[in-house]
Amino acid sequence: MVPRILGLSLKLFSGVMFVLPLIVSAQSMDATDPFTLSISPQYPRPYSTIVINPTSNAVNLANAVMTVVVDGKEIYKGNAQPAAVTLDAPGVLTSVKVTMTSDGTPYTKTLSLRPQDVAIIAEPISSAPVLYPGKPLVPIEGTVRVVAVAQLTGANGKAINPATLSYEWTIDGTRIANASGIGRDAIIMASPLQYRNRDVSVSVQSQDGSVASGASLSLTAEEPIVRIYRNDPLLGVMFDRAISNSYDITSAESSLYGAAYSFPASAGAPLIKWFLNGALAQTGSMITLRPTGSGKGNASLSLVASAGELTTATVNLSLSFGAVSGEGFFGL
Repeated sequence: MVPRILGLSLKLFSGVMFVLPLIVSAQSMDATDPFTLSISPQYPRPYSTIVINPTSNAVNLANAVMTVVVDGKEIYKGNAQPAAVTLDAPGVLTSVKVTMTSDGTPYTKTLSLRPQDVAIIAEPISSAPVLYPGKPLVPIEGTVRVVAVAQLTGANGKAINPATLSYEWTIDGTRIANASGIGRDAIIMASPLQYRNRDVSVSVQSQDGSVASGASLSLTAEEPIVRIYRNDPLLGVMFDRAISNSYDITSAESSLYGAAYSFPASAGAPLIKWFLNGALAQTGSMITLRPTGSGKGNASLSLVASAGELTTATVNLSLSFGAVSGEGFFGL
């Protein structure tokens, strides 16, 4: 419910704590609220700059003089217009007093703002090589785990245990009731359709409603990719450089590693197949090539990774090799 105190209606904007009861004072106030204040962005961060915008249906703001005082220091005086205010560190109180003087009559409102810190992190449930230092992308036809990391501070200056906070999740404007509640700081959601976005947001507040914050995130699904790397017998998989287009086999045998990135992994690892000159040669992430024969030659190598019937990715290499012994060319 939106609190209403002395005629002032304010939304609890995520990212800022409104100290309740909200301090509001006015002179010569009647039943009609002389002016209201709105704050943007909706999710201001600590140390960020917010904009306080005055509006009124009762006072002619075009003929009013606006004064803004932040923590006892006047930062603006002039025509009524949006005013920029810089917030302090997480949990540090910023007091903003806005006075509108119209026809010699001042009207004053005071806001007590305490910025909070909430981060929202996407953890795609998708494939990546073992010990991969990066982060996989949001998979097509997959799922994503979204986690809220809340660091909220009460009016007493003490941090609030995140497990005691209430989390309300919204996806594409729809509140997800079965994933919301006290301590429910994570949600698993379906990936967006290809070429589309999905917006997820979370509102976090203390159980008494005195502290509120939040964050939002827009997700886009990405095409899966596969890469081929050389598997050095001493150094292991050479992840620092992927092989593309062509590869020369200069020794008696060469081992290659295929990595599938950003395939949906909720049903398990993607299926990897190697094709040599169009014929299936190997399944799994590793293949060892041993060229044989009395001369030089060429071959084509394809790596195909798939997860389900619709999600696939392919990479092709042109192989060239010298001569050692025997006949033919095969992969194990």
